[in-house]
Amino acid sequence: MAHEVRRVCVIGAGIVGVCAASWLQRDGHKVSIIEAAEPGRGASYGNAGALNASSVTPVAMPGMLWNVPRWLFDPLGPLSLRWRYLPVIPPWLVRFVRAGTPEKVRAQARALRPLVGATLEALFPLARDAGAEDLIHRLGHLYVYRTRQGPERERLAWELRRANGVEVDAFDADGLRQLEPALSRDYVCGLLVRENGHVSNPLALVQRLLAQVLRRGGEIVHARARGFRLDGRRLVAVHTDRGEIAADAAVICAGAWSKPLARALGERIPLETERGYHLMIRDPEITPRIPTADAEGKFVATPMDEGLRFAGTVELAGLEAPPDWRRARVLLEQGRRMLPGLAAEHPEERLSVWMGHRPSLPDSLPVIGPSAASPDVVHAYGHGHVGLTAAPMTGKIVADLVAGRPPSIPIAAFAPTRFA
Repeated sequence: MAHEVRRVCVIGAGIVGVCAASWLQRDGHKVSIIEAAEPGRGASYGNAGALNASSVTPVAMPGMLWNVPRWLFDPLGPLSLRWRYLPVIPPWLVRFVRAGTPEKVRAQARALRPLVGATLEALFPLARDAGAEDLIHRLGHLYVYRTRQGPERERLAWELRRANGVEVDAFDADGLRQLEPALSRDYVCGLLVRENGHVSNPLALVQRLLAQVLRRGGEIVHARARGFRLDGRRLVAVHTDRGEIAADAAVICAGAWSKPLARALGERIPLETERGYHLMIRDPEITPRIPTADAEGKFVATPMDEGLRFAGTVELAGLEAPPDWRRARVLLEQGRRMLPGLAAEHPEERLSVWMGHRPSLPDSLPVIGPSAASPDVVHAYGHGHVGLTAAPMTGKIVADLVAGRPPSIPIAAFAPTRFA
């Protein structure tokens, strides 16, 4: 179907933004990417590199309410809440806990599967054009447990995956040794999802996709978007700290910084930052072949081009609080227990740490859809733990909406109006 060629401002140069820009250019639109910081250096850089088509399990699961006191008293646990942030977080936390009923998590999983399940299919054409195919690997994703009861304690999560078409292979202790000889013998069982993939350098992927956008005539504007100028319900321009940029359409994909832009349109989206950490070892003594998650410890070990990355943990502390680097260092301790072949000590020059902001909604679903203020402005953020995985299909949906086509997958569950 023919559609109008439009001037589109994409706000944010993370993985969602560059995927959206790439799909928009395939429709012939003139694309400007607005980014105040260095492209790709946010959550798109620091993630675990997962392209997990199986990532349909929400963060909020039944029984979460009883964990809140433990979060407050364990600053180095998998999920922590800083005391100073306690006056701010309750409204979001209430929504978070309420989203974790059995009925709701099943609906959330059904909504997520089409978004994440097509990640490799939607990413490959973009990566091919950008010369980034060498960064994408399809080796699966392994979940390992130290107790035989571990998978049973996560029974609902695995039921959600299987109910949505995810195939899983089970391994006992001997099978794990053959699959991943580097793993600790403390692990007694594991589950492998073969359809999953990973990116061996997430920053390079963003950079190459962006370079292709620029080669195809796009531009990057180094500015901070502040709001929008509307003529009735039609978009005229995007306000930035460096002046206005004329636009026929705009896409909000500024990650954890998207909330003020939604508010500028009169929309109140309960967006929060789940602060995540990673630690990298350059030239590690040993590394898993397959990205491996310690399911009980809630962290992931991913082999990458620049070394071995341990990533995980969630911290609720807002956008302004300084990092607690102990949360990154504890990942090293956990990683050494996972992979005993790692040295007991590493020189500091071989280690690096990072903290970043996952943009998260309380129901673990992103916001994807047109603004109530103007159909010319599209929301596309809040992907939480599945930003890298969901970005390719999100970009395709954005292009559908800008072109006036029916979205490639159902998106009613992602509507910005669901919080009204």
